[in-house]
Amino acid sequence: MDTKKTNTGFKLSVATLAIMNITAVVSLRGLPAEAVYGPSSAFYYLFAAIVFLIPTAMVAAEMAAMFSDKQGGVFRWVGEAFGPRTGFLAIWLQWIESTIWYPTVLTFGAVSFAYIGLNDASDAALASNKIFTLVTVLAIYWIATFIALKGLGWVGKISKWGGMIGTIIPAGLLILLGVIYIVSGGHNHMDMSQGFFPDLTKFDNLVLASSIFLFYAGMEMMGVHVMDVNNPSKNYPKAIIIGSLATVAIFVLGTFALGFIIPAKDINLTQSLLIGFDNYFRHFHISWAGPIIAIALMFGVLASVLTWVAGPSKGIFTVGKAGYLPPFFQKTNSNGVQRNILIVQGGIVTLLSLLFVVMPSVQSFYQILSQLTILLYLIMYMLMFAAAIVLRYKMKDAPRPFRLGKGNALMWILGAVGFAGSLLAFILSFIPPGQIATGSNAVWYSVLIIGCIVMVVIPFIIYAMRKPSWRDPNAEFAPFHWEQK
Repeated sequence: MDTKKTNTGFKLSVATLAIMNITAVVSLRGLPAEAVYGPSSAFYYLFAAIVFLIPTAMVAAEMAAMFSDKQGGVFRWVGEAFGPRTGFLAIWLQWIESTIWYPTVLTFGAVSFAYIGLNDASDAALASNKIFTLVTVLAIYWIATFIALKGLGWVGKISKWGGMIGTIIPAGLLILLGVIYIVSGGHNHMDMSQGFFPDLTKFDNLVLASSIFLFYAGMEMMGVHVMDVNNPSKNYPKAIIIGSLATVAIFVLGTFALGFIIPAKDINLTQSLLIGFDNYFRHFHISWAGPIIAIALMFGVLASVLTWVAGPSKGIFTVGKAGYLPPFFQKTNSNGVQRNILIVQGGIVTLLSLLFVVMPSVQSFYQILSQLTILLYLIMYMLMFAAAIVLRYKMKDAPRPFRLGKGNALMWILGAVGFAGSLLAFILSFIPPGQIATGSNAVWYSVLIIGCIVMVVIPFIIYAMRKPSWRDPNAEFAPFHWEQK
């Protein structure tokens, strides 16, 4: 990586931080969901970037710099503004949404695995088989968990190479194939008559589009690096803007590349990325490359899951040691990894994966869990945006090494836009999508509404039950600002 050395040690360059942003946020598994929209998909990507991606990145940067010497992440940020109970809700939501997210991204991994064969018909049949998907999902997840238990060294190496091999290279290849296909006179299957601006009067058309917000989720985690760049007030926003533009370009061009080669009516949320690659390879007479790209994508899924298995669980573990979780959840293995939290997390993922049995299709299971993930994550984001604004008044004299604007106006604009965008996506995510058979609407609403209520109530129950004995005497967790006074 490109780094610059200063008298304070190594610093990340603008280019390096921009690349880190791209690898942390970009995932190709969601492209088919937006290819359904044709040219208007570009509108949704740009809209979500303006009202969510950039506000998230910039607000998180100020918060991360402000508390760069204190542990806790979103628990610290939200807790300083609204108290530890609400802070615990925020870190809990970040952890539980990632736990619910695993089966959806792993479903994509299972489909990639199915397409390693050389017979398209049998590959597609295998990808639609619930038992095959279930077994593969659980196998990949538990492999990732066992690697995570080995420690951060293993996680870092596999995540780095997996991101390049399984995300960045396939994304570039897909876009390149799409450009060559169109330029060389290939038939464009995308309905270009839809135009750039979508029909916003059709609410069900907006549901899949709201999932774009989750495409951009995770950018707040990059805020921890705000102090690792030279001149952060100038270079951090520059890196974020470059990374954001590149991310949007990959999503827009990748989605168009899929739309060029697959008619909208034939798009399947879990299989179409692999089908798109296979169609391009067949067109260019390089069908032998199909299994290679399937293996690469599956490796990318493993790396992505591994990054998240080791991330949010570490955050809630750190908070737990400060007295917010029972001692059982504070146990580590010989490598210092949060063993019991990872095992419990694996149990939840296993139970969720068994929902394959009751859902009408793999695709409907994928969609309903994706929507629940979005809902929970968006609650956390709304808390984060509100906390950032409140802290401008509660801690107005606190040092802010990276500050959005000289006064409070820019924070109000970005915080309010981010909050409003998150709230809009939250409301839209309850509406069943018209493009996908999700089975009974009663099941759809029940899973989402009850799921949200249960997952929000649980941390309040845990908080109410906490005991002084839960606090690890060796935990180095700095007090909140009002406790110091």
